[in-house]
Amino acid sequence: MQCGAKCFIVEVEQDGLTKRIPVKARSPILARKTVRMLFEDAVEIVFVKEDSANKSDED
Repeated sequence: MQCGAKCFIVEVEQDGLTKRIPVKARSPILARKTVRMLFEDAVEIVFVKEDSANKSDED
């Protein structure tokens, strides 16, 4: 895990099924890149959002 990493929820669609995958990354862009490397072209990324559980830890 990198310094400054946060948890992002990435929703992907694969073969008509929707999955939510937790990804630890520094930014939403890097979270998308991680998912693309794991699944290659087999999935379509629907959205990426920061996990709300981590937001309360920063305060």
